[in-house]
Amino acid sequence: MASSFENFCGGTFFDLNQTWYTNDPEFSECIQDSLLAWAPCGLLWVLLPFYTCYIRDSKLVPIAVNKLNTIKTLLSLFLVFVTLIDLFKGVSDLGTDPPPAHILLVTPAVLTVTFILTTILIQVDRVKGCVTSGPLFIFWFFLTVAGIPKFHYKVKHAVNDGRIDDEFRFVTFFIYYALVLLQLILSCKSDTTRRPEYDPMERPSPEIQASFLSYLTFWWLNKLILTGYKKTLESGDLWDMNPRDVTKNNAPYFLESWNKELEKTKRKNEKLESKLKHQKSRIVHVDVGFNKDSNETTPLLTGSGSKKKFTEPNEPEVVLPEDKKKTPSLFWVLTKCYGPTMMKAWMCKVIYDLQQFVGPTLQSLLIGYTEDPNEEIWKGYIYAAVFLVNGVVQSMFFHQLFHIGMTLGMRVKASIISAVYKKALTMTNEARKDSTVGEIVNLMSVDAQRLQDVIGYLWMFWSAPLQISLAVYLLWGVLGPSTLAGLAVMILLIPVNGVLGAYQRKLMVTQMKLKDARIKLMNEVLNGMKVLKLYAWELSFQDKVNVIREKELANLKKSAYLSAVGSFTWTCAPFLVTIATFTTYVIVSPEHTLDASKAFVSLSLFNILRFPINLLPMMISYIVMASVSIKRLGKFLRTGDLDRDNVQHNPRSPDPIAVEDGVFSWGQKDPIVLQNINLRISDGGLVAVVGQVGAGKSSLISALLGEMIKLKGRVNVRGSVAYVAQQAWIQNATVRDNILFGKEYNQIKYEKILDACALRADLDILPGGDQTEIGEKGINLSGGQKQRVSLARAVYNDADIYYLDDPLSAVDSHVGKHIFENVIGPKSMLKHKTRVLVTHGVHWLPFVDQVVVISDNQISEVGSYEELLSHNGAFAQFLKTYLTQEIQEEEDEEGSGGELSEADVESLIDSIDEEVSAVEEEFSEIKKRILQRVESIPDGGGATSGGVTSGDERASPTHKGRRRRRKSTRRSSVSSHHDEKTLIEKEAKKREENKLTEEEKSAVGQVDKRVYLEYLTALGLWMASGIFFFFALYQGASIFSNIWLSQWTEDPLLKNKSVPTNNSEKVFKINMYLGIYGASGVLQAITVLLYAFVTAFGMIKASRVMHAKMLSNILRSPMSFFDTTPLGRILNRFSRDIETIDNNLPALFRSWINTVFTVFSTIIVISYSTPIFLAVILPLGILYYFIQRFYIPTSRQLKRIESTTRSPIYTHFSETIAGSSTIRAYGVNDQFILEEERKVDHNLVFYFAQIASNRWLGFRLEFLGSLIVFSAAMFAVISKQSGISGGLVGLSISYALQITGSLNWAVRMTSDLETNIVSVERVKEYSETPTEDEWHREETAPSQQWPEAGKVVFEGYQTRYREGLDLVLRGIDANIVGGEKVGIVGRTGAGKSSLTLCLFRIIEAAGGAIFIDGVNIAHLGLHQLRSKLTILPQDPVLFSGSLRMNLDPFDVYSDEECWEALEHAHLKNYVSGLAAGLEHECGEGGQNLSVGQRQLVCLARTLLHKTKILILDEATAAVDLETDELIQQTIRAEFADCTILTIAHRLNTIMDNDRVMVLDTGKIAEFDTPNALLENKDSIFYGMAKDAGLT
Repeated sequence: MASSFENFCGGTFFDLNQTWYTNDPEFSECIQDSLLAWAPCGLLWVLLPFYTCYIRDSKLVPIAVNKLNTIKTLLSLFLVFVTLIDLFKGVSDLGTDPPPAHILLVTPAVLTVTFILTTILIQVDRVKGCVTSGPLFIFWFFLTVAGIPKFHYKVKHAVNDGRIDDEFRFVTFFIYYALVLLQLILSCKSDTTRRPEYDPMERPSPEIQASFLSYLTFWWLNKLILTGYKKTLESGDLWDMNPRDVTKNNAPYFLESWNKELEKTKRKNEKLESKLKHQKSRIVHVDVGFNKDSNETTPLLTGSGSKKKFTEPNEPEVVLPEDKKKTPSLFWVLTKCYGPTMMKAWMCKVIYDLQQFVGPTLQSLLIGYTEDPNEEIWKGYIYAAVFLVNGVVQSMFFHQLFHIGMTLGMRVKASIISAVYKKALTMTNEARKDSTVGEIVNLMSVDAQRLQDVIGYLWMFWSAPLQISLAVYLLWGVLGPSTLAGLAVMILLIPVNGVLGAYQRKLMVTQMKLKDARIKLMNEVLNGMKVLKLYAWELSFQDKVNVIREKELANLKKSAYLSAVGSFTWTCAPFLVTIATFTTYVIVSPEHTLDASKAFVSLSLFNILRFPINLLPMMISYIVMASVSIKRLGKFLRTGDLDRDNVQHNPRSPDPIAVEDGVFSWGQKDPIVLQNINLRISDGGLVAVVGQVGAGKSSLISALLGEMIKLKGRVNVRGSVAYVAQQAWIQNATVRDNILFGKEYNQIKYEKILDACALRADLDILPGGDQTEIGEKGINLSGGQKQRVSLARAVYNDADIYYLDDPLSAVDSHVGKHIFENVIGPKSMLKHKTRVLVTHGVHWLPFVDQVVVISDNQISEVGSYEELLSHNGAFAQFLKTYLTQEIQEEEDEEGSGGELSEADVESLIDSIDEEVSAVEEEFSEIKKRILQRVESIPDGGGATSGGVTSGDERASPTHKGRRRRRKSTRRSSVSSHHDEKTLIEKEAKKREENKLTEEEKSAVGQVDKRVYLEYLTALGLWMASGIFFFFALYQGASIFSNIWLSQWTEDPLLKNKSVPTNNSEKVFKINMYLGIYGASGVLQAITVLLYAFVTAFGMIKASRVMHAKMLSNILRSPMSFFDTTPLGRILNRFSRDIETIDNNLPALFRSWINTVFTVFSTIIVISYSTPIFLAVILPLGILYYFIQRFYIPTSRQLKRIESTTRSPIYTHFSETIAGSSTIRAYGVNDQFILEEERKVDHNLVFYFAQIASNRWLGFRLEFLGSLIVFSAAMFAVISKQSGISGGLVGLSISYALQITGSLNWAVRMTSDLETNIVSVERVKEYSETPTEDEWHREETAPSQQWPEAGKVVFEGYQTRYREGLDLVLRGIDANIVGGEKVGIVGRTGAGKSSLTLCLFRIIEAAGGAIFIDGVNIAHLGLHQLRSKLTILPQDPVLFSGSLRMNLDPFDVYSDEECWEALEHAHLKNYVSGLAAGLEHECGEGGQNLSVGQRQLVCLARTLLHKTKILILDEATAAVDLETDELIQQTIRAEFADCTILTIAHRLNTIMDNDRVMVLDTGKIAEFDTPNALLENKDSIFYGMAKDAGLT
């Protein structure tokens, strides 16, 4: 075979004496012309099918013909021409004697065909839009390298021989080689093209424009790194996402695969159920349970009647047991979607792993080289060069592994977030009960992030066993069967590993549950911060959060100690394996001598082994985290979606809204909420829906929207829908954007709608008009303004059908009248639209086409107003009963009684006419007709069940016995009263303050040293010192053990094989070396154990301190902080940043210490081994310094920006969840999904740049590491002449081989530590924000009985919202006597809200003082003040927890007192009917109770916390007329001797007060009795009363 090939070549193929055993090595001409020429060509042809598949599906724009691709093509054609000439030359020489060797024909032919292929590929790349070609670069590179030996051979022989044998081929070769070299150079540059994925104005990612070499070396990042070095990076310095990574290009495929998996699982379960059904001989009956949790539909003033779930009669049900059900596998879907890309990354890791073992092999050769004086000198340089080349190639594959894996993880995260977001938009109300907003945010912030992290490191799962297997195999070759001792140690550690992993998984599951609970509670605390401050409840909720946090920390401590044990085990494992192997090797046979080659090659292999062994605990941790997160995400994504069949959309339906035999529930197992619903609404009809609280009015709207589960019947809606929710949902955007809601701007239409919705005046006082940003949850708008913006949005939407859920309850009566006439009523803008209006206002009903009365969860009556009054039904009976109560109440106040007379009714109706619509004659006439209808109803005595709810205005303000009315709808907190503030901003003309929500701050430059000090202080200085001390001891013991090993291997006595093995001195020395080596290992074990436990304990302490400090500071922050800071941003600090401090920072801190000490140890050991190495430390150190100086500023700032761009994702998500019903109603799901994806992509731009910059750094540092290995090897070669020992060479190279990874990790860990310490910086920032005044002041504490009289005195009082703004109250002087009832009125921006907020010191004085019973409130602690005041706010805020906790979070009152308060609040019957009674769970935000019920709970809270001073907001807008009257009676009875201040928007609510305070531009304009003010025709109050139709 060899001889035949030599005949083919015409000479010798391979000769060791020519190639290896010589001082002047060279390859034979046969190898030069065959193997070295064919191998690159063969590689290109092997890569061709793969490249064809890759390029076939390319949809890029073709590249125009340009200089670069033209020159490349021409060069390939020239190469074809040159090789053809060679081929023709060979053919022409066939007739000569002797004929040329066949190889001179075959090789040119092979090259010619291959060069033709390259020409074609260059043009194909151009047509397909590929800017660079990997296969072509690889081909040109290897062809150039393969030509070097031939180039050297020809030049050497031409010079040495003085002549050229074959001048023709000599010339053609150099022409050929020059062309190949040019092709290689040109392949280093990429073509330029404009990608179709980008808009011409956008900035394409430099990655897609990078050449193959630039891609491998991350050269394309140089510009960004340089920019980051020169200046602080900003958002505009980065590029757009690579289309490969954009969410919209990834998420659909993932969701499609997930939906297929769901369908497949559903079919499997259906088959199993079918099989089970056939096996059953009887029908399986399922017991129907019911949920006792109350909700919007629970009757308000009655017990909790039980309702059974609706089921079809005689329908057999077969239920598959839960343990038999198949569940969709999220893991399988992820594998299917992303597995192929993962395999590309893993191929890089396989090559990297194989290359790792080249180092020890070269080390063995180098030690042998230094110990053999006869070895040729050039071999040492070759070994050193191969060390360098191997290191560089290794680094390329390693960083491609990470780049592909990390970017894939990024895409997985984006797809998961998109899927979670879409699920949150479509999930059922039943599913939402199991997933709070906090929990879902955790899925997006923590679980998706963990999945991303795991994807990047998943190769550990198979790579660690592969590396261990290869290392053991090579160790066997060095040490033989002694390797089994080390292998046994590793096997014995596996069960320990298993136990640790299992226990860690349990702890991780518990940890996530506790984290969810804490974030859920924090979410509620932040949402209810106003209530906490008004009631002085901060400490109670701080304790509640801390209780959960302590449980979390206790669990974390267990996990940390477990990690400490794992760290100890796996840090000691490599040494245990080493000493076990060496001891066995030395003891098992007297002939075994541990020489330098065996010892240090084994040590290098053990060091390689150390990495996968150390990875095992990390791998287990990652797998545990991934499995927990996949399980949680899978569970959430499996939750049910709203059934699209709940509402059909048949365009041929005669009626726009039709419901037939409808039965509805909030959940499959929940009680029926609506039943026997039959309703048809004609085109253009205006239908009013009325009924008591809890009757099901809002539920009917929800059923029409498809929000409820339809158990039976049919619902059809024809046409588009607009929806105005009862509690207005406002986006954190400008007023205009809220109204347009994604529609195009039409100025004429827009202006008309502003006027119709009475928004013009509001926009005039906003600083930026309709461009003013509305804060989170509409924070800077009043309740009425929010409702009108919501209404304007609906009108602008120009839908066919309008669902209006009580939109008029939050607005003033005259505004309500304006809106009804211009927007809702029969002559309004929407007169041709179909409208369904839920209302509490009786006075609107005469104007509607149809009234739907809901009673006892079903429609009791339907008809026009007159039809319902024409017979004695529930509706008419209610009106009579209510009117009777009105007159009797007034007669009681006048000291008379008697039956309801006609005159009384006339008087009452007259008052209604005056109050509601004194302007319109038509309205009055209709009211008179209503009176006649009511009078015609016989006194049949009927209950008011199913009665309609009340209107906003009722009795005449001029009636002698005026009654108390409902309170205003204006909110009572600084967070909802920015009318004064916005007025000031307008006056100051500060356009920059139009943006209420401040951008999240991102620190710039180097992390402040105080941040590190903060963390070390939290850690404890002694603790921090102990950590460094114990690790330094460990590292010192490790260095000593290796130096001791080098001494051992170089001991002359032990190396002398002539000395008998049983020589006593030799035995003593072996035992001594072995004993001291083992002792150093024990010392390492002890110190590393102490280090691990001290670190674990210290890190937990730091987490506790930092969380507690931030929580305490946040709770003490003023309300202005929460007005201008999105809650999602604060929540991000408590979730993601605390997660970083809890888990990431400790791991990074340990890794940083490890790598930094390893780098210093390596430098010390190499310098000790070869002192000449010190000569290169300075230049390498300078290079290292510059690399990290360039990298760290960029990485640090990218991390900061990435953190700040993450918060808007969660803020937008929380906002979306709150408005999901509105979003679904308008059918703008896709619009919001795109917005969320845009925010995710914006965040990922910075994350991608961050991970790419890590790769940039890694490659350069590993190149630096390869230079260090090269230097160590070169100095070993140079030092050969000076007699360097093999032991020192082995020691030096062993440590040098570690430096590549250690240097990389040292800077990476330094950078990661700095970028993650940003979380400490962010937590520190919120731990030091300005706070309110002290909560308690012992020196000025008032008596327990204070205030005894309730006297309030204002003396020249002034205040402003924030420093630098103008005054909102400008010298208030007022004296309110104890027990006085004072109404506070004024036009928008007058300062009403500010006056009451000053009493609670929500905003502080800028001048003057407030005295309560003679005590200056500025001298009191905030809790001492606020606990002595009581407020009943408009928005009823409850917290998840028991009813009792919501009434009395401090457990101050007894159960009897709580029941008494509930009785007075008319809730006792309802609560006593609940199974849990006072311990009934209210759900997140009180979701298990209706809005009315929540308001009554707030009333009970007020009664329980009764004080001498009561501030009333309009708190009864959400309750019906009956309940309103009960609340008014309770307040009159229980607070008769108290001072009551009422903020009033509706003047009729304060007409019976003792005095009325009229505010105007922050001053008291008038302060007198209502009658006195009305008698003065020039008074402001008279003008306001006249505008409201009260005079």
